[in-house]
Amino acid sequence: QVQVVESGGGVVQAGGSLSLSCIASGTIYSLRDMGWYRQAPGKEREFVARITAGGATKYADSMNGRFTISRNNALNTAYLQLNSLKPEDTAVYSCKAEVYTGLWSQLNGYWGQGTQVTVSS
Repeated sequence: QVQVVESGGGVVQAGGSLSLSCIASGTIYSLRDMGWYRQAPGKEREFVARITAGGATKYADSMNGRFTISRNNALNTAYLQLNSLKPEDTAVYSCKAEVYTGLWSQLNGYWGQGTQVTVSS
C-alpha cells in the first residue's frame, strides 16, 4: 500500500560525507512526519532525526550537529546529509514515513528496507 525506499548509502572514509534519500510512494493521502533511524548489528535501533510536514526538525543529541535532515514535499522525499562521518556511524540507516492513506484513516508508520552506511577508519 505504501512503499518507502532509501538510497545513497555506501562506503566512505572517516571524515567524509554521504547524502541519503528516502522516497515514499503508493496510497498516500497525506504524508506527515518522516524520520531517519540507524541500527548496527547487535545494537538497538536508535533515532537519528525527524522532520515534520511543515519542516520542523528534531535530532538525537548524540548526532552532535553533524547530520542534517530536510524534505521536498512535492516529491514525497526526505533527505539526510551525513557529514564528518566516524567509524561508529557505520549502520543500516532506515527511513520511516508517517502516512494517512485516506481521509479519516489512522496514522501509520511505514519503514523502508534501509541503506548501508560504512565508514572506514
